[in-house]
Amino acid sequence: MAAAKPAAGQPNAPVIPRMGGSAKSGVPQGLGLDSPALRQRMLQRLAAQGVSDPHVLAALVAVERHRFVDTALVNQAYEDTSLPIGWGQTISKPNVVARMLELLRQGAVGRLGRVLEVGTGCGYQAALLSHLAGEVYSIERIRGLHERARGNLRSLRLPNVHLLFGDGMLGFAKGAPYAAIIAAAGGESVPQSWIDQLAVGGRIVAPMSAGGSKQVLVIIDKTAQGIQHTVLEPVQFVPLKSGLA
Repeated sequence: MAAAKPAAGQPNAPVIPRMGGSAKSGVPQGLGLDSPALRQRMLQRLAAQGVSDPHVLAALVAVERHRFVDTALVNQAYEDTSLPIGWGQTISKPNVVARMLELLRQGAVGRLGRVLEVGTGCGYQAALLSHLAGEVYSIERIRGLHERARGNLRSLRLPNVHLLFGDGMLGFAKGAPYAAIIAAAGGESVPQSWIDQLAVGGRIVAPMSAGGSKQVLVIIDKTAQGIQHTVLEPVQFVPLKSGLA
């Protein structure tokens, strides 16, 4: 599948999709998690924080975050907070996920082409990406998390999502070139392998070390003229590591 070329034309005002329906089988019941009003409030908060891409908002409607959270923490699933998912990892705050996805799509019309996600975690962002990209390759270095994500996503039956167990710092050359790459862990720099596997016209959105324990969000755009780096706001992600665990 060829990478989609970005084009201008994002609307300025957010369009918050309407929600309906109920939770499917296998979802914890009796906690009000299938309430449309609960998710509507989450989207309203995100819109107030500046998220305006209707495709990102629609994905957040379609994917129920409480499916990816530990049973003991499901009542916090729609709060603007990160939550532990085991193995020293977390599911990011909804506003951080929405912000990164919006940056990834900036300038795009319709779906992106092929996307690489580094750091599958519990599978939540991969599920969101399934609504935003034609094809998603998501790689995780921690076997327990890889298996957890497989279990979380199995019932959703997402044919365009491919979960990989491997070293994310190496990317996944067999799926390249990618229209976009997004990372859920930050290193000293963005690996050259990611830049090599990015299509011309593509974009990387990832956290990166800013010295000490500080991190910043960075954008790397690959153009016909070369590589362009943009440094954005401070963020806090788990460290990017090589090897398998």
